[in-house]
Amino acid sequence: MKLFKIALVAVIALSSVYAKEKYFVVERESSSLATIYKGLKRSSIPGMRNMNHGVVKFEGKDGYVISRDGYVIKFNPETEKITNEYKTSKSAIGFVIGKKYVAVANYDDKSVDILTRDLEPIKKIKTGSKNVGIKIYKNYLVFSQMDNDTISVYKDMTEGKSKPDFQVYKEFKEVGELPFDAMIKDGKYIAGFFTSKHYGVVDLDTMTFKKIKIYLDEKRKMVLKVPHFGFWSIGGDKVFVPAVGDNKVLVYDNKFNFIKNIETKGLPVFTSLSPKKDFLAVTYSGKDFPTIQIVDTKTLEIVQTFTFNGKVLHVRWSNQDDYLYVSVNDSNTVAVINTIEWFMEREIFNIKKPSGIFIYEDGK
Repeated sequence: MKLFKIALVAVIALSSVYAKEKYFVVERESSSLATIYKGLKRSSIPGMRNMNHGVVKFEGKDGYVISRDGYVIKFNPETEKITNEYKTSKSAIGFVIGKKYVAVANYDDKSVDILTRDLEPIKKIKTGSKNVGIKIYKNYLVFSQMDNDTISVYKDMTEGKSKPDFQVYKEFKEVGELPFDAMIKDGKYIAGFFTSKHYGVVDLDTMTFKKIKIYLDEKRKMVLKVPHFGFWSIGGDKVFVPAVGDNKVLVYDNKFNFIKNIETKGLPVFTSLSPKKDFLAVTYSGKDFPTIQIVDTKTLEIVQTFTFNGKVLHVRWSNQDDYLYVSVNDSNTVAVINTIEWFMEREIFNIKKPSGIFIYEDGK
């Protein structure tokens, strides 16, 4: 029996080592997902609805897409076949996947939809607001109400034991003007705002709220593309936040003490952290769309700048190899940067208007 357990552990370890990354790339104007496998374009999956703000997530062997026109689409990332879809509204902006549910934040009909993992409707939470920054923490569902300047916390009253029953648990009012996105760190829900010179932090263990001041220039610029937060913006001991309307990435420590503003080339949109948390890739909007910059997270200095032949809409670090994948929308390519010697090693062609890049580990 002991030998069997040792052998099983060895097999699991080997399968993890040999699991291959499959990349799913939003083809923004083609209602499709391109797949990249072993460094080459493999296929395109049609039928993905309006992909102008398409987002892909994986949970186990399931893949999910949310489309700009309010569809949630479930697909098999290995067979690359769509298995189900459900329309929550005319416009959806974000979603999360729990063990027994999918929750969708809607713009158009001002609600949050709770669905089963097979996309059967369970409940529609009507908020009277566009909803953004939806996240999961333990048995809580947390999101921001953009029009109401409110952060809402809902609790699954079944505590994950059966089909979820989400009821309002606590709401924080007047948190800041126009929340636009959020991230989770160590039980802290961190929300950004369009017009307030702070960001908001909800401690989900104590259910308390505080404001963290942001140090920005007085002359803030018009935002052409909304900055995005995400788990990739959180380093081991630092929090990186793209500023709204200012050429800065804001850096805080674990306790949200201000460290530094990193002066950047343009208005930051994504701050994407490398797997080892040693580098941060920053993308921009406006005239600096074609540029990404690399920040050393120890020195907090910009160490590399790359400019491409077209707008950069997204980046993704490989978890297995020393590569950074860059979607260059206008040239219909995904560029691959070598992150050891920092040069553009190759390009992957024939990907139509690429946008978001998402990784599925095939074989796990």
